[in-house]
Amino acid sequence: MSSLKSERPQSLRALFWAFTWLALQGFGGVLAVAQRVLVEQRQWLSAEEFAEEWAAAQVLPGPNVVNLSIMLGERYFGWRGALCAFAGILAFPTVVAVLLACAYAHFSTHPAVAGALQGMAAVAAGLIAATALKLAVAFKKHPLPLALNLSLLVAVLVGVAGWHQPLALVLLPLAAVSYGLTWRRLLA
Repeated sequence: MSSLKSERPQSLRALFWAFTWLALQGFGGVLAVAQRVLVEQRQWLSAEEFAEEWAAAQVLPGPNVVNLSIMLGERYFGWRGALCAFAGILAFPTVVAVLLACAYAHFSTHPAVAGALQGMAAVAAGLIAATALKLAVAFKKHPLPLALNLSLLVAVLVGVAGWHQPLALVLLPLAAVSYGLTWRRLLA
């Protein structure tokens, strides 16, 4: 973990509303929003802690941000915090998603709607790239050399994007290698 001291949520209510607003901002994915809200705005996690927690959330089954909310809620308030953050990340966004699905079902054949959705793909790709660059800051303090971290990253990209392998098939062995190398480096 990072040596930087993080703030903590003041109450279960603050935790619930933080994850509710986070989820409502994250159309198409909340990674960028989660990093900005949890690290930059609320300072509940340092950049290094966020990268570690996000990595753990990705390895667990289920939606990454839901896993992150549960982990963060449990960190600060135990099981009550985990449930509260879970409810915050899902309650209102579920209602919004159902309403949007109904609207999409009605208007999906309209050419303007189809064009808008195609245009959003480029924006989503840019958002993912920008967030990846923000998360790269954690590499500075990682026990493994930067070159090794980048080669693991490239291996994941090649496996998933180049060879079209399932993410789990690529990520699990590489995560085990990364974990083992990091553990060995920390013990040395």
